[in-house]
Amino acid sequence: MHALPAENMAAWQLPDGPRAAGEARRHVREQLARWNLDDLSMSTELLASELVGNVVRHAKGPTGLRLLRTHTLVCEVSDASLTMPRVRRATETGEGGRGLQLVGALSERWGSRYTRSGKAIWTEQTLPSSDGSAPPRPPAAPDTGRPA
Repeated sequence: MHALPAENMAAWQLPDGPRAAGEARRHVREQLARWNLDDLSMSTELLASELVGNVVRHAKGPTGLRLLRTHTLVCEVSDASLTMPRVRRATETGEGGRGLQLVGALSERWGSRYTRSGKAIWTEQTLPSSDGSAPPRPPAAPDTGRPA
């Protein structure tokens, strides 16, 4: 872990309840536009919305959203629950079990960690290169449960 300049971080407290996911999507869209990362907007909005939706459905607030821009984009959602997420198997007719599978499909890596007041679930996405192509993927590092 290393310190990031303030211009590479953005954080918000989200309201309780169903409005939180829509507000998270708006914050993500606006911040990525400021960082000229519009290409990541759709996937990051979906990731943030899914993670916030899981808080609304399975955990308890207060809910926080944080974006960190380094050599990757980290999207982190925190809540006051100590219950860690687990990937479940989705049934054909069931409503649940697909969220974390979607998170895994849209992000390079994801994980969770305990915080002083609960837990944080984070995703990591590769930043596009300056010429618009995806940069080469670095060698996989062991998942330590914390974003790089």
